[in-house]
Amino acid sequence: MNFSRNKIKPKVQINNNEPDYILFLLVSILITISIIFSYSLTIYTVQFFEYNQFHFFIRQLFVGILSLIIMWSLSQFNPDKFVGKLSMTLFIIFFLLMAVMPFLPASLVTESGGANRWIRLPGVSLSPVEFFKVGFIYFLSWSFHRRVMVMPKKMTLKEELLLLAPYFGTFLLVVFLVAFLQKDLGQVVLLGVILIVLLVFANRSFKVFLSLGASALFAFIILIISAPHRINRIYSWWAMNQDGILAIMPEWVDNYLRIDELPEPYQVSHSLNAIHNGGFFGKGVSLGDIKLGFLSEVHTDFVLAGITEEIGLIGLLFILFILFSIVWRIFIISRRVNNPIYHLFTLGIALMIIIAFLINSYGISGIIPIKGIAVPFLSYGGSSMLSMAIAIGLVLSISRTIKKEKHTK
Repeated sequence: MNFSRNKIKPKVQINNNEPDYILFLLVSILITISIIFSYSLTIYTVQFFEYNQFHFFIRQLFVGILSLIIMWSLSQFNPDKFVGKLSMTLFIIFFLLMAVMPFLPASLVTESGGANRWIRLPGVSLSPVEFFKVGFIYFLSWSFHRRVMVMPKKMTLKEELLLLAPYFGTFLLVVFLVAFLQKDLGQVVLLGVILIVLLVFANRSFKVFLSLGASALFAFIILIISAPHRINRIYSWWAMNQDGILAIMPEWVDNYLRIDELPEPYQVSHSLNAIHNGGFFGKGVSLGDIKLGFLSEVHTDFVLAGITEEIGLIGLLFILFILFSIVWRIFIISRRVNNPIYHLFTLGIALMIIIAFLINSYGISGIIPIKGIAVPFLSYGGSSMLSMAIAIGLVLSISRTIKKEKHTK
């Protein structure tokens, strides 16, 4: 007789025909938080510019609702018939828009810091690079699957560099459009990291990454010294952090690297004060001080500082939990999906979220120079919110095709 017990074995159901509702709910929570703080953090700004009290709130509420509709609508489409077409459309159209922006008349563009980053439409301004990022990630995923992943890993360095040369050329063109013409180095750093990580998952050798790392470092230095405002940011960052760094270095280094004449960065100093003032439980929603003229961009680039002052460390940890849960859900989808293109694409979207968050959070805390990248789902602004809604909607559509484990006896 067979006395062995029945074992529970997982069976795989290939298509559950339902999007990841948990991912949709998590993103909806962050969008709701963004709408709340678009009112709380802009009290001084609306008074200074003599706007209506609900100016920013109404705009963010409209964009938030539209984002939820976009996410839910895209989640209902068949990804095999829709994801590729929409993503490549975003890649082509917004690449062309970034290319023609320097030649558009002043009435059609919004200038900031000597750079044209937004296209002015009736009542709104559109940032093409935000939407381009989603298309760029899909383009890399699609092209890597067709040309890179099918090639053997054991190749000479020259053969691999020739294989990847078209991507380097495309990226250099993106660098010119975004870093030089739009003076937005932060977005270039984000896209560069995504490119390198996706190459890792495209089965390329380690020697390629050493070459890429050296080239990226050289290019990064060139981009910094080519723009005076970036050099000033580096100086300001060093003035704030030099004491801690030089303390662990030989004394003679101090004589060469110490800067005495530059003050601490104004924005970062107030950002750190806001985080400190928040304590564990915060000063209360709408009761923060940092928004009262100390930081002009507290609802955009410094939104994490403003939020932390009002809801404290506990509230910030809750937001971090939601954000990293979103990234984790996307990683799960990426791991379970069968289609290699979808695997790389969803991985790239998760990287876009986490890298943007890290660049912003490190910048406002003084760890790295400020890059001006929006916090996904939280910063005020229609372009960032809508582009992220499209990205998550595409991921939700892809999630309908994943393998779902079902335990039966």
